[in-house]
Amino acid sequence: MHSTHNTLSENIRTKSVEVLNKHLAAAIDLHGQVKQAHWNVRGPGFIGIHQLFDRVAGEVDTYADQLAERAGGLGGTAKGTVQVAAQASFLVPYSLGVADQNEHVFMVAATLAAFGQSTREAILDTSSIGDAETADLFTEISRGVDQQIWLVESHLVPR
Repeated sequence: MHSTHNTLSENIRTKSVEVLNKHLAAAIDLHGQVKQAHWNVRGPGFIGIHQLFDRVAGEVDTYADQLAERAGGLGGTAKGTVQVAAQASFLVPYSLGVADQNEHVFMVAATLAAFGQSTREAILDTSSIGDAETADLFTEISRGVDQQIWLVESHLVPR
């Protein structure tokens, strides 16, 4: 840990940085997965879904930046390289070779949901160790992920 005037104990900061880096790796992976869908989607709704996936990727990039900056602000090191993300991400790998827009919409929504579920768990984890501010960041990200799921799933035909 780096020296900081942050008044949280080093023990709390260390635990929070660990949770933040876990989610930073997943956010970098999620960004790549959404861009994979963005580049490869095909179908009659192409342009709308293509643009939506680009917007979702931008939001996910913002989450990654917020997670990394919080880790740094706590005196930790943000572990945000692609190599680290590839090793540390808890997300299911994205299927390559998919072109169908409905499959991409389903897969992106499912991956967003997995990331969102983990952020909800991180809210509880960081709250329980006494880091309300990091819990608040995860709450903000969770709320944003829920909105992105809604936007993506709006492209599925209701059953």
